[in-house]
Amino acid sequence: MKNLRKSFTLLFMIIAIGVIGYYLIEGMPLFEAFYMTMITISTAGFQEVRPLSTAGRVLTIFIISGGITTAAYTIGTVVRTFVEGEMTKTLGRRKVEKKISQLTNHYIICGYGRIGGLISKELQQHGQNFVVIENRQSSIERMEADKVLYLPLDATVDASLLEAGIMKARGIVTAVGSDADNVFITLTAKGLRPDIFILSRASDEINEIKLKRAGATRVVSPYLIGGKRMAQVLIRPTVVDFIDIAAAETNLGLQMEEYRVLPRSRLVGKNLVESNLRKEYGVIIVLIKKHHGALIFNPQPSEVLEAEDTLVVLGKVDDMKRMGGELLDSRQG
Repeated sequence: MKNLRKSFTLLFMIIAIGVIGYYLIEGMPLFEAFYMTMITISTAGFQEVRPLSTAGRVLTIFIISGGITTAAYTIGTVVRTFVEGEMTKTLGRRKVEKKISQLTNHYIICGYGRIGGLISKELQQHGQNFVVIENRQSSIERMEADKVLYLPLDATVDASLLEAGIMKARGIVTAVGSDADNVFITLTAKGLRPDIFILSRASDEINEIKLKRAGATRVVSPYLIGGKRMAQVLIRPTVVDFIDIAAAETNLGLQMEEYRVLPRSRLVGKNLVESNLRKEYGVIIVLIKKHHGALIFNPQPSEVLEAEDTLVVLGKVDDMKRMGGELLDSRQG
């Protein structure tokens, strides 16, 4: 852009010199002086407006030599700017598409509206790999600004999900504005890969059943959740405050997280007392989800840990990261 501005400035200066020169030297009216300057710069070969004096011919030679060079440089700069811009855009998309093709164990977000954007932001903050499928121009501009990987495609088409890596993905989120489209995407995803985890958004509560019938693993209604949460703030404000502290990183440094007990972990076969999790890491075990699906709230010290159990833990962020790195597999990491 700097070179482009410079070239246009030089071209304008040549034109200005020509107009002023013909006006003062040859006594031409301003329009005739401008016309004479333009046909001289363009070397169009039109006849001179009027016979020129020696001084006028010298000016013409200057305009021809300087004008042609400057005009050629300006045109070249304009062409180069557009060509380079298109090449950069094309190469950039190829680079993005290559990154997407290399993703594994990632999430596919269908739709980048308010809900899809918030989900993407949270996944970014937690270091999760994901790709967004969205073809609305306004959303594409937002995704470019937010620096997210995306495919400008229709999420209801089989080929779009395949290009997003559904066969290697960890899960899919259907967050487009239409419940009908979310149902269609869910059906399409299940048809391509029956075992895929699908989290679907429902704008209307009555459509939750339809989404589950279509194959959604979990269905969330943002408006229903939002309304219930607002009511809970009025009824149980302290409980809501605790959940906020537990569910998200806060200035208190506390966070609730879930971890899977790896088969190779030294915790396998030990009860909570023998695990020394509270003693070594200062964490609280809020819940244990057994590998067969049973939930144990506020587990007793005698509860034995088994491979593939999931622990819901509350504690300081640094302590839990240390614990996860040494003993467990974080669902969030």
